[in-house]
Amino acid sequence: MTGPETSPESARLSAGLRELKDRTGLSLVGLAAKTTFSKSSWDRYLKGGTLPPRPAIEELCRLAGEPEGRYLALRELAQSEWNDTRQKPAPAPVPPLSAPAPCGSTAVGHRGATVVAVLVSVSALVFGAVVLTLLLLPDRSGTAWPPTSPSATGPGCGGRACEGRDPVAMQCGPEPETLAEHVTATGASMQLRYSKGCGATWVRMWGTRIGDRVELRGRVARVANRAEADTYVHTPMTATRPGTVVRACFLPTKGARKECFRARVD
Repeated sequence: MTGPETSPESARLSAGLRELKDRTGLSLVGLAAKTTFSKSSWDRYLKGGTLPPRPAIEELCRLAGEPEGRYLALRELAQSEWNDTRQKPAPAPVPPLSAPAPCGSTAVGHRGATVVAVLVSVSALVFGAVVLTLLLLPDRSGTAWPPTSPSATGPGCGGRACEGRDPVAMQCGPEPETLAEHVTATGASMQLRYSKGCGATWVRMWGTRIGDRVELRGRVARVANRAEADTYVHTPMTATRPGTVVRACFLPTKGARKECFRARVD
């Protein structure tokens, strides 16, 4: 199914799938060889041009060793958004202009409509010329307006600018380094992650219960509902320089003690 690329959920899904693909170390040809989907299909799925089927997500998660729940949930949201878009009524067609009155007729109303149409056309041309002039006219600093927007590729922040930000939203997650992993007494799994490009660390965990929390240098993520317990949560990022020792702690909702582990950022 094509067309879901306009959905924010679809964009998040394709970004997550690209991260999984990078973690496998496989090319598109390699993915095609190890799954039941072709190279061209994977190219569309990873670019967000086509909503991937559930089996494709399941196979990629298996290759990357990643729980599939979060990605399947994103797919369902993207599917729902796409369906809603398709169900929106199409805009009403613009009625055609009236045909010219026959010769010899005395359609006064038609002549009035023609005058109005001419005035509207002239006004539109004048307005367009003014807008074009303003767009091409440089401002006092000598820079053309509007300014060129920054590139949308690459990380969205770096260092202190990443403090408290979401690693997925800031595109810090495609190639993170896993500094350490820890499995708690309750069975929850945690990973301490570091992005060299963003200069920041964060922790993610899965296999949790509602109310479980994970903390990293004052940044906390809490499992708020069943959907998050079935997938995973991650803390906001904290700016981290190489050589820093970071400590993450798991705070269970009940029945177990606080557990901490640490790692050094190389």
